[in-house]
Amino acid sequence: MNYLVTGSAGHLGEALMRTLQGRGQDVRGLDLKASPFTHFVGSVIDPDFVALAMKNVDIVLHTATLHKPHVGTHSRQDFVDTNITGTLNLLEAAVKSGIKAFIYTSTTSTFGDAMRPPIGGPAVWVNETLAPKPKNIYGVTKTAAEDLCQLFSRNHQLPSIVLRTSRFFPEADDNKDRRDGYMDENLKVNELLYRRVDIEDVVNAHLLAVHKAPSLGFDRFIISATAPFVQADALQLGVDVATVVEKYVPQFQSLYREKGWRMLPAIDRVYDSNHASTVLGWIPKFTFSNVITRLEEGEDYRSSLARAVGIKGYHDKVFDGEPYPLDKKLQTELEQ
Repeated sequence: MNYLVTGSAGHLGEALMRTLQGRGQDVRGLDLKASPFTHFVGSVIDPDFVALAMKNVDIVLHTATLHKPHVGTHSRQDFVDTNITGTLNLLEAAVKSGIKAFIYTSTTSTFGDAMRPPIGGPAVWVNETLAPKPKNIYGVTKTAAEDLCQLFSRNHQLPSIVLRTSRFFPEADDNKDRRDGYMDENLKVNELLYRRVDIEDVVNAHLLAVHKAPSLGFDRFIISATAPFVQADALQLGVDVATVVEKYVPQFQSLYREKGWRMLPAIDRVYDSNHASTVLGWIPKFTFSNVITRLEEGEDYRSSLARAVGIKGYHDKVFDGEPYPLDKKLQTELEQ
């Protein structure tokens, strides 16, 4: 099988390239940026460039995208061009080339405002039955691209799988209160309870999706570290996370005391990855409970792949001490 990975200079793209190359697979990388993992330097917006890169390819892993951190630095048209038109170009070329599987990396950000419970209300249980309610251009364009994948599966019998991934980036959180209130490692381990996944587990989900795509035709999956909770915990998770976690992973308390860490007081959502586990056979290694054990044994909470890829950043500069411009700054910056 010959693979094409779009976004090969990015976090997930590089992780996929490293993994596939390590397994001896024939894989090419495509990205706007030159990198050790990029063979085709150019834009998915260019259909001729896409057609060239697609020659003799069997599998497409489409990770290239404008992300949430770009909302404050790129126009809405940029998002439409890259995330929608770029995906359409790849799908058109995939049909012409007779691609065997098209795996699209989407995001749990598509759910947007559907994950906003009232203060003190129960955490929203997020699975594939929850209707997306995008809150920004990023979510809108990712949702539209998902629908394009479904359309091409339906009308052109192109096996297409959408993977809605939760957070796996190592950059600092965009919420200043959380950055100031928690050590970075503490915050990321907390997030494994409900909204984070290790990049090694994300890669494994993509490779499982490749094998399942021909028999499934089309499907969407949430890819997030398995939460230790059940849906009946949602009400208490909205007001007292520590008590709930202690029921399932009691050893976390002593470890947190030793490290001077804190548990989040409340969480607003839980990503449920049961559908991916059941249908794809995806069993993430880096769950909260497994990571607590790793930390107790003196190991890093991240996979070796996550450490190898490292921090890439989304911009070449710092914005007023923030990791990237927040949405509230968008209009001001665009008008200047």
